[in-house]
Amino acid sequence: MSEVAIRRFPTLTVATPRLDVRPLDADDAKPVGEVFGDKLVQRWLPFPSEFGQIEGRAWCTELATERRDSGQGDHYGIVRREDGAFIGCLWTKRTDWASRVTEVSYAISSDMRGFGFAPEAVDALSLALVLEHGFQRIELRVAPGNLPSRRVAEKAGFIYEGLLRNAGFVHSGRVDLEVWSLVAADLK
Repeated sequence: MSEVAIRRFPTLTVATPRLDVRPLDADDAKPVGEVFGDKLVQRWLPFPSEFGQIEGRAWCTELATERRDSGQGDHYGIVRREDGAFIGCLWTKRTDWASRVTEVSYAISSDMRGFGFAPEAVDALSLALVLEHGFQRIELRVAPGNLPSRRVAEKAGFIYEGLLRNAGFVHSGRVDLEVWSLVAADLK
């Protein structure tokens, strides 16, 4: 039986006119803790209900390194270029190297929602993964009822594919998940 080599997720930084999407570091622990501790983020994502600076530090360091080194994905910070403000997080997960598929998730700080930063960041990261790193498919999974995330998917150019029944969980219990995708052929 041949051994399958683990692919390391590519280290990448992408920029848009308004944003930098970059790998996280230990200095991002406090703002990451604030983003993931937000009530709306807590409603739709299964992070610990007491997510704070200690959990933020682990997310930015050990967990990011573990995910990257295992080839499963990576964790990124979203920074507003005009003032260097940390405004949110992106992360990739469930990477399948044979199929060149990964899933992107995101969370934006409460005071930065509604300005189009999430779709801009998701679009920039997705384009880099497809055009520069050969990914063939980027997925987003959204719980029905999470209309802001659905709008992010639409604005970032993702196509709705269908519903995965009882496929996820949030603090209130099991949920269905909408599947949205961007494939390499969409960019032609």
